[in-house]
Amino acid sequence: MEAVGAPRSVPTHVRDVAATDGAPDRVATSPRLELDLAVVTRSYRAFRDALPDAEPAYAVKANPHPDVLALLAAAGASADLASVGELDACLRAGFPPARLSWGNPVKKAADVRAAVAAGVHRFTTDAAADVDLLARLAPGAAVTVRLGADDTGSATPFAGKFGVTPDEAAALLARARDAGLRPHGLGFHPGSQQTDPDAWRRGIAAAARAVERFGAPVAELDLGGGFPTVHASGPVPDLSTCARAIRGALAAHAEVPGVGTWRPALVAEPGRALVAEAGVLVSEVVLVTARAGRRWVYLDVGRYQGLAETEGEMIVYRLRTPGHPPGAASGPVVLAGPTCDGDDVLYRDTEVRLPLDLAPGDVVEFLGAGAYTSSYASVGFNGLPPLPTVIRRTPDDTPEETD
Repeated sequence: MEAVGAPRSVPTHVRDVAATDGAPDRVATSPRLELDLAVVTRSYRAFRDALPDAEPAYAVKANPHPDVLALLAAAGASADLASVGELDACLRAGFPPARLSWGNPVKKAADVRAAVAAGVHRFTTDAAADVDLLARLAPGAAVTVRLGADDTGSATPFAGKFGVTPDEAAALLARARDAGLRPHGLGFHPGSQQTDPDAWRRGIAAAARAVERFGAPVAELDLGGGFPTVHASGPVPDLSTCARAIRGALAAHAEVPGVGTWRPALVAEPGRALVAEAGVLVSEVVLVTARAGRRWVYLDVGRYQGLAETEGEMIVYRLRTPGHPPGAASGPVVLAGPTCDGDDVLYRDTEVRLPLDLAPGDVVEFLGAGAYTSSYASVGFNGLPPLPTVIRRTPDDTPEETD
């Protein structure tokens, strides 16, 4: 493992630590996130193979580690941003401004000014006031209007926080055009960890309705993210299945009534799909005890150190106990974090089984943890240190650059 320098403008908890003895399962710090860049490379290639016609705009929020960003920038990926901090991180990593888009529809005037000053001219919007802000501070910018998506099947749905109806989208496109902006595209997000490929069909159908209402084709369609990865929660569709659903929906809506042929350029925003499998979150057992007839296992990592997606037990990570042989006798546990917050319980209702002889000091690994862990971790709750990242490097780290 190799440690790299800490980023300057991304959150301070996205740091690096060095291995002390070269062993992949024992370093000075626990908990920690171990990130294998070769897996990021393989995941990026697989995504490009599945959706070769879509511009991959990495969802930086999934994992903004500078080495991940640098790898994807060198490969020719684009990036989807939500803040000035992410903008700065992407520029330092080597993304040209033309490959950056501001995907967050909630933004301050200072955000728009910073983006324009950096050369970013692609923005997502879903509100009239935001269109007016962009017209004032980013005249001539390319605007994508975000549709509200039916995100049934998502492990972490957006609950109506973002997006508009097709009729509202058409009105916003017209408002943008009349205000001197470019009504460049339509987009939607099917919800993170989306397990139903029909979610993309529904989103594309809504976009086609918006084009019909607008009365003219738009140049670009943003398919959002949501491409799932394997957890213990149950089976998920693979990328090829999602891609078939997307291609089928595009073919079904290639002719829009009153508009004619619509074959937009495609953008997709993979985040979890590129980095989740690259990460292993390594933790240590602190305490094993019994409460009300159930075995409780307390770890040195919890909801506030990177496992925020266990809220509501919506993401159930695959677990590994490297100090115990495969097939060792196991039993159900309640799995909890170390803080004195009563909500810091990872799995109480979901059946999680761990070795019966699990003891303090044993290692428990969370697999598929490269996304939405270090980027979600709090900074200093209960005085606990931020979650550090250890970078693994192999000769297969860098994808070939694609157009």
